[in-house]
Amino acid sequence: MAIVVFIGITLLFLDFTGTLHHWLSWLAKIQFLPAVMALNVIVIAALVVLTLVFGRIYCSVICPLGILQDLLARLRRKKNKYSYSKEVRWLRYPVLVVFIVAAVAGVGSLFQLLAPYSSFGRIATMLFQPLWMMGNNVLGFLAERADSYAFYTVDVWMKSLPVFIVALVTLVVLVVTAWTGGRTYCNTICPVGTILSFLARFSWLKVRFDAEKCKNCTMCSRNCKSSCIDYKTHTVDYSRCVVCGNCISKCKFGALKYSGKIGKTDRAAESSEPADSAKRSFLVGSALMTAAAFAQKKEKLMDGGLAEIENKVAPERQTPLTPPGSLSFEYFATHCTGCQLCVSECPNGVLRPSNDLMHLMLPVMSYEHGFCRPECTRCSEVCPAGAIKLVDQAEKSSIQIGHAVFIQKNCVAVTDGVECGNCERHCPTGAIEMVALREDDDESPWVPSVNEEACIGCGACEYVCPARPFSAIMVEGHEVHRSI
Repeated sequence: MAIVVFIGITLLFLDFTGTLHHWLSWLAKIQFLPAVMALNVIVIAALVVLTLVFGRIYCSVICPLGILQDLLARLRRKKNKYSYSKEVRWLRYPVLVVFIVAAVAGVGSLFQLLAPYSSFGRIATMLFQPLWMMGNNVLGFLAERADSYAFYTVDVWMKSLPVFIVALVTLVVLVVTAWTGGRTYCNTICPVGTILSFLARFSWLKVRFDAEKCKNCTMCSRNCKSSCIDYKTHTVDYSRCVVCGNCISKCKFGALKYSGKIGKTDRAAESSEPADSAKRSFLVGSALMTAAAFAQKKEKLMDGGLAEIENKVAPERQTPLTPPGSLSFEYFATHCTGCQLCVSECPNGVLRPSNDLMHLMLPVMSYEHGFCRPECTRCSEVCPAGAIKLVDQAEKSSIQIGHAVFIQKNCVAVTDGVECGNCERHCPTGAIEMVALREDDDESPWVPSVNEEACIGCGACEYVCPARPFSAIMVEGHEVHRSI
């Protein structure tokens, strides 16, 4: 089940064709944190019941970051590599407190940095998807030479260097901790794992000892990737147990069973726990950010290969652009988990993670690689946290996320004395009209005039503008979206 879920949710992030989300988007919506942010009561209730019945099986079967840790741990061939260790309370509970405080205070970068599903989303989008797309481009290159259209090449570009670094550092930390200690990250840093641990203590089904059969062979402790089994006292720390079943399969004497029956040893172990164990305070925080970089520069030529075309540079916007359906920048920033699923699914290359430190993982829009087509609603379809409300094509075409602003000093009609009008021709709402720059001059260049009431901020004008490196027309975002 874990493998099926992991393959499915990974393909959901890797897919750039927009076909798989129709069948696999539910895998993102059953993740714990997105369900909480979306107030999806059914999913939340189901996960609570699942944990109260089976224990922390969510971490082993549903959470992609947890499954990734198991896969990384399996790469180490050494057998019987673990040992029992006590719970790291001084780190575990303060991290949870920092996570909750960051969520309440609106510190999106820290909140999204600690969220497990979001961490996996960043790794899949920033590290795995470019490799997937490069492999596709190889097949596209071969297919083109065989006169086949089975594959087509796509642009691979750096969406955000800071977020790439965050994703790379997170993967390195996971590799190191999983290689050396199995579920160390899961049981010391992950706030969702800590939240579920409070419920797992009271689960009905648990891994239970039969002390009379136990020979103290240590095999259970040495194969527990959560390091939560103390064979000496015949106890299991259920707050950390992820119900992987390794201990049961390795026990040669049948001393361990996954059952709902409480034996003598279990009662003794439960009664010996400190009275204040259920009242543990919440946490301090840690943030992972360090370095390594990649950058891929692509040269593009005009038809005929006559001259290089300079790449566009994103303009400085006073208010960031957020997708139609996100209601406002404030709403989007407080509800987005930063999983990057909308970024990986955007077919037009419009969405990318913000470089703003306070909203580092928050997806924002920019139009250097494409524009937000009015008929495309994919980001609202895949968002699992409800940060982008579901909108249909008709509704999206009337949502104003910003308005175009003309920058005269960049316009080729003014600087080069040539006729253009690209922005007028490509505006899907007819909000741009070409007018004479100087009404009393018959030879005056024609420049765009923007009707802000009709403009929806789709960015078609900014994208098609031939001015380089900065467009002569750009879209300024609105803090609150409105319908026109």
